[in-house]
Parts: sequence; structure tokens; C-alpha cells
Amino acid sequence: MSTTETAFTGKQAAEVVGITYRQLDYWARTDLVRPSLVDAAGRGSRRHYNYRNLLELRMIKSLLDAGIRLESVREVFRYLRENLDADLTSAHLVINGSSVVLCQGDELIDVVRRGQGVLNLLPLAQVKDQVDGRIVDLYPALAENIPGGAVRRAV
Repeated sequence: MSTTETAFTGKQAAEVVGITYRQLDYWARTDLVRPSLVDAAGRGSRRHYNYRNLLELRMIKSLLDAGIRLESVREVFRYLRENLDADLTSAHLVINGSSVVLCQGDELIDVVRRGQGVLNLLPLAQVKDQVDGRIVDLYPALAENIPGGAVRRAV
């Protein structure tokens, strides 16, 4: 584990993102989001997630909350991991029913196409702000070690 990266336990990650520990465990066991720092190594072992994992988990929750099926979310993440550079928050996902389009710069890429519906926009920078805010609220001591010193909130 990197000494410069903040580690979040599974319980902390679930709290920050706003999901249940059971969801987090299922997503890890089915390879949707594996913990980057320490993975489970048998019964009783603990997973440790990094900050980017929290951003990914929050994106998944946002997509599910917008009505995207878990199977489609898996397709979106497969595409993002293969094609998006390190900065997830520089892009936007446009959600149209069960279709997901990635907007990066002046490019639009149809990631999942399965029908029609209401158009929603998920700016990924907003996901970062939500995660940062929850870290400050729940674990202020960990907030100072977030990449880029991004988590600072006036008291």
C-alpha cells in the first residue's frame, strides 16, 4: 500500500458513497470496482479503497439512481477503464433512458445504447464534490490526504 495514498475501509467507503456494505461487497466480488489498495484475501480480511475507488463507486450509485441497469453500468465502466485517461472528473455522462453517452471535451461517445427516455446529465466533477463533502463530514482527519488537497471546507 502506498504511504501517500489515503486508505478507506469498506465501511468508510460505503458511508462516504451512500451505499450499503452489502452493495459494496457485491460490487467487489463481481469485479465492478475492486479495491485498489488492499483486496480481500479470505474470510476476515479487509478491503482498503483509495480515493479514485470512491469516485468510481459514487458514479455507479449515481447511474443506478438515474435508472441505469447494473448490467449497463458494467458496460459503462468497462468502456471508461479502457478508454478514459486518469481524470474521471474531466468528462460528463449524458443519460438518456438506458443509453449512456460520454461527453469528453467536444467528443460524444455512445457508451451504452438501449432505448429512449428522459435526458439527464451526470457531470463527473459533481461526483468528486459529493465524495469530498462526505469525507470532510464523516472523516475530517482523512480529508487532508486526498489527492490535490481537494478536500477543504470552511468551518
